[in-house]
Amino acid sequence: MAQVEPLLPEPPPKLAEGRPRVPDRQASCGILFVLHTGIQWVYLPQELGFGSGMTCWRRLAAWNEAGVWDQLLLNKLRSKNQLDWSRAVIDSSHGPGRPQGPKSGPSPVDRARPGSKHHIITDGQGIPLAVSLTGGNRNDVTQLLPLLDKIPAVAGVVVRPRRRPDMLFADRGYDHDKYRRLLRQRGIRPAIAERGQPHGTGLGTFRWVVERTISWLHGFRRLRIRWERRDDIHEAFLGLAVCLITHRHVQRLC
Repeated sequence: MAQVEPLLPEPPPKLAEGRPRVPDRQASCGILFVLHTGIQWVYLPQELGFGSGMTCWRRLAAWNEAGVWDQLLLNKLRSKNQLDWSRAVIDSSHGPGRPQGPKSGPSPVDRARPGSKHHIITDGQGIPLAVSLTGGNRNDVTQLLPLLDKIPAVAGVVVRPRRRPDMLFADRGYDHDKYRRLLRQRGIRPAIAERGQPHGTGLGTFRWVVERTISWLHGFRRLRIRWERRDDIHEAFLGLAVCLITHRHVQRLC
C-alpha cells in the first residue's frame, strides 16, 4: 500500500457534516478481500474494519478511473534488469459471466453461454505486460495489436523507455499472415503456430509461461466468473490482480 498511496487521487471535499471518510488503506483491504475470496460486495464483513461494500466499490472505481494500476511496478523490475524483452507471449482465457453488459458475449467454446475473455501478454518469464477484457465471442487475433499497443513505455535504465519485445510467441488462434506482416513492420519477429500443422513445433517450450500467469489470475476468485455488469469494475479487478502478480516478482528481488 505504501507504493500505491502516492498515486491515489485526492479525496473530494466534504460538502456536509457526516461520518468520517474511510481511510484508503482500510478500503484497499476490503477490495483485496473481495478480489481474493470472490465475496459479494454486500456481504463484505464490516467488523473487519473495511467499511461498507459500496464504499469499497466506489473507491475501486475512482482509483481505476485515475489509472492507479498503470505501470506501478514494471519500472522497478526493469531497473533491476529483470524484464525479459527478448520475447513476449500472448494468450487468452474465457470465463463465464453476466448475459448483459458491455464486453460480454456468447462463447463459441461454451455452448454460446455468455461470458468474457481475458487477454494477456507477458514477457519471457511470464510477468504481465498488459491485459484487456473483451466479449467471449471476440476472436483472439483481433486483440493482438491492441494488446501490444497497451504495453506501457517502461523506463528504469539509462536508455530510451522500451515497450516492444524482440519476438512474439502465440498459438494457432493468432495464425494470420496479415498480423505476421504487421508485427514485422513493428520490428517484432512472429513465432505463431500454424493451423493444420502437427503438434510438436516446440513453441510450448516458451508459451507455458503465459498459461501459468493465466492460472495465477484465476487464483483470484473474483476473476473466475464475471459478476460485474460494468466492464470497468471487472477491468479494475483485473489490473489489480496483475499488480499483485508483478509485486511477487519484485519481492523475490528484494
